[in-house]
Amino acid sequence: MTAQLLNILTGINRTAEPSSGSMILVNDLYGAMPESHTTFLGRAPVDQAWEATFDQLITLSTTKRPHGPDFDPYVDELTREVGALIEKIQPNAIHAQYLGFALSLAFTRTAGNIPIIAIAHGPEVMVAERSASEREAMNEVAAASAAIVAPTSALADRIDRLTGRRFTDRLTIIPWGIPLSDTRVRDQPPTGTGPLSLVHAGRLDDNKSTITAIEALALTDQPHHLTVIGKGTLREHLEQRAIELGLRDRVHFDPFLPRTELWRRLPKFDAFVFTTRGLEAFGLVLIEAQAHGLPVAYSDLPGVREILGGAGVPYTPGDPRSLAVALDEMGRDFHRRKALKKAALDNARRYDITTTGRQLRELTLRVTS
Repeated sequence: MTAQLLNILTGINRTAEPSSGSMILVNDLYGAMPESHTTFLGRAPVDQAWEATFDQLITLSTTKRPHGPDFDPYVDELTREVGALIEKIQPNAIHAQYLGFALSLAFTRTAGNIPIIAIAHGPEVMVAERSASEREAMNEVAAASAAIVAPTSALADRIDRLTGRRFTDRLTIIPWGIPLSDTRVRDQPPTGTGPLSLVHAGRLDDNKSTITAIEALALTDQPHHLTVIGKGTLREHLEQRAIELGLRDRVHFDPFLPRTELWRRLPKFDAFVFTTRGLEAFGLVLIEAQAHGLPVAYSDLPGVREILGGAGVPYTPGDPRSLAVALDEMGRDFHRRKALKKAALDNARRYDITTTGRQLRELTLRVTS
C-alpha cells in the first residue's frame, strides 16, 4: 500500500538561512519527514544549500514591520499575500511555526478549512508572558489550530497557562532532534584530572546568560579555559567583563559557526557549559554537545532538566558560584566525567530528528483525516 503524500505549507518569517536554532531545526525536520511535499515561506536572501531541503521555497514580499503602530496593517498585508499563496498551493495542512507571530496570524486568518498545527519554539512564549497583545495573538492562533506542538511538557504548560487552559486537549509533546548519524565522538578521550577545556555556544544575549560562565571562571579553584562561540548584542560587554576579571588568557571568543564547523570542533573540548537562566524551549545545543560525547554543566531549568534527565551536572541558573563548584567537581573527578560522557551519549540517542519527523507526520495525518 502506498503511503499518503502530505502537502504541507509552513514557513518562518526570517531570512531563509541557518541563522538560528529554529531555522536549523525546520530544515532538518522537513528533510526527515517521510512522504511529504513541503512548501516553505521565508525571506530573501536565500541560502541555496539550506533551501535544498524543501520541495519549494517562496520568498515573502510584504515589507516586515513587526513592532509598533504599523503592526496591524502589516499583518493585514501579509495575510493577503499568504491567502493568495494558500489558494494556489492548496495544502493538506499548515504548520504554523511560532505560536502567535505575524506569519502564524496570517495562516490563521486565511486557512479556511485547511487544518493548522501550531508549533511552539519558545521566543513567542517569552513575549506573550510580557505583553497582552502578544497573548491575544497566541490565543487567536491556538483557537484556530487543530493541534499545538511543544517540544517539552514544561513549555506546553506555559502555553496552557497563557491560553487560559482552554486548549489543553490540543497540546502535544514532540521532542526536537538532530541528525545523529552525522555526529562524531573523540577517539581518544582525555584522561586524568586538572583544568578543563570548556565550550559554550549560542546567542549572546541576556537570557542565554553567557556572563554566568565567564564570572564562574573567576571563582573556580582550577584555571579552566572557556571558548565562547556565537554572536549577539552582548559580545562586546562579555569581552570587556572577561578582561576586568583577569581572564583575558582563559576566555576565547569565536564568531557564530555553521553547524558542520561547530560539530567538527565539539569533540575537541572536555565539557559543555549551558547558561540560559530564563525560558529555554528545548536547548538543541545540549543534545548536540552530548551526541559528541561532552559532559554538560547546565542551568537547572524545568525544560532542560526534562530533556537531560540525569545526564548532566546541574547548577543554579544565573549563579556563577554554583557553576564554579560544578566545574571544579568535574575537573577533579575523571571517573565522574567518564560516566557523564556515557550518560550523555545514551541520552542523545533519544533525540534523533527522524523520530521527530515521523511523529509530526503521524500527527499531521491524524488532523487531516
